Parts: sequence; structure tokens; C-alpha cells
Amino acid sequence: MPLKTLFLNPPSFENFDGGASSRWPATREIESYWYPVWLAYPAGMLEGSKLLDAPPHHVSAEETIEMAKSYEFLVLFTSTVGWSGDHALARAIKKANPTIKICFVGPPVTTDPDRALNECEALDFICRREFDYTVVEYANGKPRHEILGISYKDENGVIQHTPDRPQVEDLDAMPWATKIYKRDMDVTNYNVPFLLHPYISLYSTRGCPAQCTFCLWPQTLSGHAWRKRSTDDVAAELAWAKENFPHVKEFFFDDDTFNIQKDRTIELCAKLKPLNITWSCTSRTTTHRDTLKAMKDAGCRLLIVGFESGDPQILKNIKKGSTVERAREFVKDCHDLGLIIHADFILGLPGETKESIRNTINFAKQLDCETIQVSVAHAYPGTEFYDYAKKNDFITNEKMEDGGGHQMAHIEYPGLPTEYVMEMVHKFYDEYYFRPKAAARVVWKAIVNRDVPRLYVEAKAFMKLRSQRNKAARAKAEENALKAQESVSMNA
Repeated sequence: MPLKTLFLNPPSFENFDGGASSRWPATREIESYWYPVWLAYPAGMLEGSKLLDAPPHHVSAEETIEMAKSYEFLVLFTSTVGWSGDHALARAIKKANPTIKICFVGPPVTTDPDRALNECEALDFICRREFDYTVVEYANGKPRHEILGISYKDENGVIQHTPDRPQVEDLDAMPWATKIYKRDMDVTNYNVPFLLHPYISLYSTRGCPAQCTFCLWPQTLSGHAWRKRSTDDVAAELAWAKENFPHVKEFFFDDDTFNIQKDRTIELCAKLKPLNITWSCTSRTTTHRDTLKAMKDAGCRLLIVGFESGDPQILKNIKKGSTVERAREFVKDCHDLGLIIHADFILGLPGETKESIRNTINFAKQLDCETIQVSVAHAYPGTEFYDYAKKNDFITNEKMEDGGGHQMAHIEYPGLPTEYVMEMVHKFYDEYYFRPKAAARVVWKAIVNRDVPRLYVEAKAFMKLRSQRNKAARAKAEENALKAQESVSMNA
């Protein structure tokens, strides 16, 4: 028998969408959770294991520590934002269960394994990049020095790095993530405002060949090599999931880039169509209309699209590989075909100015996609963006959240204060959603999808947070005005 293993997406800030699959770890304006897909694969390869996704199941740190007493091996997916809290949790678990072996996986330990091992004495080793077979080999008794892709301290306290592990190529040999959801998780706890509820997410590919300078996952975990499951394997898993989760309303392909290869996408659509399911996916704006039509005909409802910016120079700076002109054509094709778009934008990317931010807001309103998400640019260690910002002294501090998990700007360019970027994130949302057309569309979609109760809860949460932000902004303005008045008085 392998070591009894607990795979953990750890508890953290309230409503924190943490590490294991969230591309932008942060507390959202509206509570939402993504699936820890990465942890599901090795969990499916170890008999007696359990996957605990603490945040959506509202499992506290104390409850996690108590649960860990029953296990021999802990695999914790850490994130840059949750770094210090995850270390504290590991120490507490080790104190409560001194014999347990603890391994951290995820981007931060890939980019700086020495820091992880030096800062947290509770760690027995860390895994760099993809960790599926790495942790399985350890649980099955393989010595650390024989396992590829790990870093650890030897008996003399010297850090050792074994050679890198090749990327997983045979994705069909991996277990189905949905079977682990069935075994260990309550899918009704997972909510994303723009997806139907309940939903399930899974991968059909790994890696992304795009070179976006800011994107965390290809540069630190999954790599740029695009690897795909066979279309038969994907269709078979969805057929199984449809039968085993009859209450699920939507399936979501959370691939870095789902439809990058036209022939493969059309082939998969031909096998999904007979299943008569509703599904959604990520997409790039370079996707051809013929591919989009095949997707729509096969049951695709929505696309998550990273437009990032409406300024042509910003798109060039981040190596996006697309243009604003192509984005407009893509949106027109989607809307003509009846596909819904959730549009992602980022403020504070390299070269950002007040003018480029205004260009992006205006661009978003022109596109008029159904829903949007606006993020602050975060320079994650291990990315080209981080190296650029560090080299030019644009990083004001390494902290990306405010102590409660809410995103905060930590990069400041000449003439663009961090406070202004955060203010424009909120203004972006207000200008977009408080247009009569946009507000009416949100309500109508909720009625059509029979999602009015959820819309009410989400709208209430959003308006409460908006009120708190406006109150804080007024208080800050009054404080600044008082300081200015005092300064004038002193000079007089």
C-alpha cells in the first residue's frame, strides 16, 4: 500500500480562490471557486488518498490540521499570495502529526525551491513544475534522490535538486478528474458567476504555446509545449460525468488554450454533439469562425477570452499575439453565432498609461461582451513580466493582496500611481455594468437560465463591496484634503 496521502488546496482568506487552478489567485468581488484539477490527477493514482479542497467546502485551518493527523503524506498546492499562510499551516500540521511527510507543489516552489526549503523547516521536499508522477512515486516508496523533479535538504542540511522531470506526454494515461470530484467533493459548492450552476471543470489539453509575458501557468507549471488528450478520451469522460452528475448544468474546459488547433477542435466537437451537453471553454481571439460554428453546434455556450487591453501598443508589449482589429472580428463572429463571451482585462501591464487605460475601457464597451473581469497586473515570480518589472524598479512591494486576499496594485510606472490603477479597476466595472443595456442583459440572462436567486445574492454582494469602496475613497479624499489644508496653513 502507498503512503496514505492527503492532497490539499489549503484554507486561506475568506472566499479566497486559492492556488490549484485559479489563474489569478485572489478574493473576488463575488464569491467564486475553481476546481483543483491539478491535484485530482495524482489523487486518482493513489489508493486510499483524499483530495481536500478546503476553500469552497469551508474547511477551517483547525479542521484541516485535525484531518491531517490521519495521513502519512501531505501534498499541498501553494500560491504566491497564500505563501506565508501555507507555511504556517504546514508547521502546525507537522506539530500535530510529527511523522507526516509534507510536500509543496505549485508555481512558488518551482521558481524558488531554495527559498521554500529554507523558510519552512516542515517541508520534506518540493516538486518543480508538473508533479503528478513525482508525488505518486514518493508515496509508493521511491527514495527522494531517485525521483526526478524534486528539491530537498539531505541529512547534512544541504539542498539537493534532482534532474528535471520530462513533461507528461500521454494524457490519456491519466485518471479522469471527474471521478475524484465524485469521490471527494461536493460540486454544488463551486460557483463562478458567469457559468451555469452547478458546473464542472476539466482539462482536455496541457500547456500553451502563446508567449504572453504575464501569464503564470505556462511559465511556471504547465509549460509552453501543447499536449492533448485524444478526442475519444475527452468524450468518454464527459459521457461518464453526464451520467454521474445529472444535476450539473454545464461542463467547462479550463485548458490554458482549448481551441488552438482547428482540426482537433472540430473533431472533438463531432464527438461532443451526440452527448447533448452544455459546455464552455477558454479561447483566443485568433479562433476561426468555422471552428466557432462547430463549437456552437456541439453545445458550446460561452467562451472565456483574455483580451487584456484595448491599446495596440500594450498588446505588443505583452506579446499577446493578437490585435484589437482581430478582437473585434472575433466578437462579431461569436455574437453572430450566438456564443456568449466572458471578457478578461488587465490594468497595469507594461507600458500602461492613463490614456491606455481609457482606451481599454472604451474598447471593452465597444465590444459589449456579456460579462467582464478586470484584474490588476500582478508580476508573478518566474514570469517574463516579473523580470521586466524587477529590472526597471517598477515593483513597489512584493505584496499582491491587502491582507484579506483582495487584489492590490504592486507595480508603479512613472506617472501612473498604484492608487490610480486600483481606482480605475473599480471605475471600469461601474462604467461597464451600470449601462442600461448591460444591466438589462444580466437580468434577462438570469431569468432565462433560471438563476435569479443567485443573481440576487451576487448583486447584493457586489453592491455592498462597491459601497464600502466608495466610502473608503471618500474618507481617503477627505484625509488628503485635510493634509493639503494643513500644509497650506503651515506654509502661510
